[in-house]
Amino acid sequence: MITLHDIAYVRSGTADAAAATDFAVDVVGMELVAEEDGVSYLRADHRHHCLAFEQGEAGVLASGFSLTGPDALEAAEKELEAAGVKVARGTPKQARSRRVEEFIAFDDPFGNRIELVHGQVQLARPVHFGRTAGITEFGHICFDAPDVKQAYEFWSGLFNVKVSDWIGDWACLMRFDPVHHKLAVFRGSEPGLCHINFQVDSLDDVMRNWRFLQSRGVEIEMGPGRHPQSTAIFVYFKGPEGLTYEYSYGVRNLDDDWVPRVFDPTEPDAIDMWHGPTQRVQTQPQIRRPLDA
Repeated sequence: MITLHDIAYVRSGTADAAAATDFAVDVVGMELVAEEDGVSYLRADHRHHCLAFEQGEAGVLASGFSLTGPDALEAAEKELEAAGVKVARGTPKQARSRRVEEFIAFDDPFGNRIELVHGQVQLARPVHFGRTAGITEFGHICFDAPDVKQAYEFWSGLFNVKVSDWIGDWACLMRFDPVHHKLAVFRGSEPGLCHINFQVDSLDDVMRNWRFLQSRGVEIEMGPGRHPQSTAIFVYFKGPEGLTYEYSYGVRNLDDDWVPRVFDPTEPDAIDMWHGPTQRVQTQPQIRRPLDA
């Protein structure tokens, strides 16, 4: 069993790095940490970065999860290979670009590129936010896959992942620590990044951010609302090149006795218990590259 420690980062390709970075700083509120070799690094918490934009083709490149050390990474590599999953070990230059000690890369059964890392660089200094959005941490990552039950079988079969709740065959919300979900898979025809989440400090932050986004003409995809599964109050909004961001507050923690529930996605309160209008948010497509590229 591979033990995931935390989410690490998302690496996204962009045809216009300046526009993507400006949006992340000026609108989302992240800190631009560095720009190096065509990569812009954005920070929101203790991590050196949780979002990196790489100049080139637009689309998600990889999503990273952290392990506890080199032994855990080596064991994960062997376990994935034993399960028939093709794995590539990153070069020192690639690891430096990700600000990690080492990493391995693989594709899930649907083509989502996953990276497992150890030694992700931390920064001790406070975050210098681009604006006051109330962000407290990088919250969760959500992928697309055509079959969410098969996706859960993959994650739970190889990793310390448990299902928290199902939204029919539309979504599987998963955890590997007490937080209701740090990983989710939504039904979609192709692999991709459904959205990335940032937790904020209060309900007031969600509502102030909503008003701010409206004043800037940013497309609100869904919310404000409240998810009945995690109890989080949310707002989703669209960034450049199809990258969807989410602010949320009030996500619940679960204990080991939690029994997963099933919600019918056709019910009016299955996504938003406040009965607000809901829709499928924009997914950023997965860029297909050879593992050793």
